[in-house]
Amino acid sequence: MSTSTLTLVAARSRAHGPAVPLWHAVEVHRPAAEMDAACELTLCGALARVDTEQQWPLTAADVCPACAAR
Repeated sequence: MSTSTLTLVAARSRAHGPAVPLWHAVEVHRPAAEMDAACELTLCGALARVDTEQQWPLTAADVCPACAAR
């Protein structure tokens, strides 16, 4: 039996209408370096572009509340 650890990376969503883009968390099952700014499904169910230069959790003000709670 193998033990796995949860790895989260930061991802930025697009703004839709009057909403601002938010930072989200993405659970990864491969090295973050292989993601190459791909759009991934976030913990809250949004699609967002992975930013491998940002560390999760973020301390920014524009973080998705649902992702931050996990």
